[in-house]
Amino acid sequence: MAGGAVSFGHFRNVRKTFPRPGEEPLVSIEDISFDLKDGQLISLLGPSGCGKTTFLKIVAGLVKGYEGTVQIAGEHVREPHPDFGIVFQQANLMPWRTVLSNVLFPMEILGRTGAEAVEQARELLSQVGLEGFEKAYPPQLSGGMQQRAALCRALVHKPKLLLMDEPFGALDELTRMEMHDLLLGIRERTGATTLFVTHSISEAVYLSDVVAVFSKRPALLADFIEVDLPYPRRQEMRYSSDFVELEHRASRALGISR
Repeated sequence: MAGGAVSFGHFRNVRKTFPRPGEEPLVSIEDISFDLKDGQLISLLGPSGCGKTTFLKIVAGLVKGYEGTVQIAGEHVREPHPDFGIVFQQANLMPWRTVLSNVLFPMEILGRTGAEAVEQARELLSQVGLEGFEKAYPPQLSGGMQQRAALCRALVHKPKLLLMDEPFGALDELTRMEMHDLLLGIRERTGATTLFVTHSISEAVYLSDVVAVFSKRPALLADFIEVDLPYPRRQEMRYSSDFVELEHRASRALGISR
């Protein structure tokens, strides 16, 4: 499932500071450089407050005023792009709209509201186990179901790039593991190129082709770990010696173990 040799995302010497009145500027990201290949899933792993969400938002076009180069599909990112899909930690579904209507919202913005769009939305909802809930409203759903709907909303317009900011962080452990397998299944079917922010070592190793380990703020790239584990991934893989060794390497890069 790992992406091919084609470079899809190109990030070089990315640096970001935030002004602070009466104080020295806060350096959030010192220097981050790597490439994202077409079809890859790269996790941005690091402690809370290390700059990984800021980096993701730079790639999304939501944070400006950075230094360095950020390119997606050969184009410099300067603003939010309609070909990107974004999933945040909170589902952020509109409570007054049905599940189906929430999923179709990006298509409405793009002016693609015909029968094909509805069919695409229904197909995605079926894939994530929400068939039969199209007319339900978000408050009627569990947290895991809301995140499934949010994932469908991010994918309905077939984005070039899927950006995920700790999307499963608020879920219980069992639901989180179910969502891991769900995401891997969607990747297998769609080939989506993905950047995934997490502070969970196990989550990063299980989901990723590569784990980009961020240091404490100001962020530097502490390690860039190729995850050479076979697909399809299975939950029992978490207990293999290869998996544990990858977790250990990430822990060392984070300064947790030696």
